[in-house]
Amino acid sequence: MTESVAENSLSREQEYSLVDQAIAGDHDAFSKLVMAHQSRIYSTIFQMVGNHEDANDLTQDTFLKAYKALKSFKKNSGFFTWLYRIGINLSINFINSRKRRRFLSFDNPDHDAERESEILQLISDKSPGKNVDLSELKQKLNEAIDKLSDKHKAVVVMHDIQGMSHEEICEVLQCSNGTVRSRLFYARQQLQALMNDYLKNE
Repeated sequence: MTESVAENSLSREQEYSLVDQAIAGDHDAFSKLVMAHQSRIYSTIFQMVGNHEDANDLTQDTFLKAYKALKSFKKNSGFFTWLYRIGINLSINFINSRKRRRFLSFDNPDHDAERESEILQLISDKSPGKNVDLSELKQKLNEAIDKLSDKHKAVVVMHDIQGMSHEEICEVLQCSNGTVRSRLFYARQQLQALMNDYLKNE
């Protein structure tokens, strides 16, 4: 996992050292890991579940589960990748168990405006609609993303919103590069199809 994706000032070696210290009972060491990653983990979970209260709870659950499972961390990947996997899985389980409405919020203060522009351009680039209202387009895109399956929504969040590479997503989801590319391609096709009628009418 690259530093730019993880937004983390700790090197992999420093993280491994903090993990060892935390396993030995040093709570301050684990607090440093939390501080290094909590903003990005929260941002991702919020984009998955679309609710601040639920995102807060799931972020806490992510770090609690990580703390309890520290001894199972094999150090064959970055700590953030391992942590990210826990957060994504908890989010998907939450969505499936509660059957709640899912949507991607572009109003998140941590959201990257440049990535927002890219995904909106991706959806509307080949569509005939012109001069569409940006806020309405965002709303319609949220509704379209809400209709994606959890596995397809996850790759859209990670790649098109979080800016993660295919390789990094492979590590998190523990699947092949081909699977990631296939899911991303299908998700984009679905989004464009879902948006097509709206954009044609503009």
